[in-house]
Amino acid sequence: MDVAAPPERVWGALTAYMGGSSRRSEAGAALLGCRERSATGSLDRAGSAIPGFRVDRASPGAELALAGRHRFSSYALTFVLEPLGPGRTRLRAVTHAAFPGVAGTAYRALVIGTRLHVAATTAMLRGVRRAAESSKRAD
Repeated sequence: MDVAAPPERVWGALTAYMGGSSRRSEAGAALLGCRERSATGSLDRAGSAIPGFRVDRASPGAELALAGRHRFSSYALTFVLEPLGPGRTRLRAVTHAAFPGVAGTAYRALVIGTRLHVAATTAMLRGVRRAAESSKRAD
């Protein structure tokens, strides 16, 4: 997804959008049995967490690699920021997941088969784009 903002601004919007936690995200993480159930640390540091994810790698302005695990799946979500020229960035989300066992297969059918995963990932990218582009107008 192309964003009309430089990588530094997109990074700020990404970490603000993904950071922190809410009662709903904490409850969802607990319901699924996620290891990470609350926000700790800063998303620009490996080892920090948000509900459902821990930070594996963070390279401000370039990459945010998240990983997680719950009773139905282990997964990774990596955001890649690519400069496109002055004031423009391409923001991509790359996902990987394993769904072991019968319960994992059923969960995969629910989130992948219904395209719920695609809708959720696209909504994240659009939310980050909106935040990055609106902060540009506030400058």
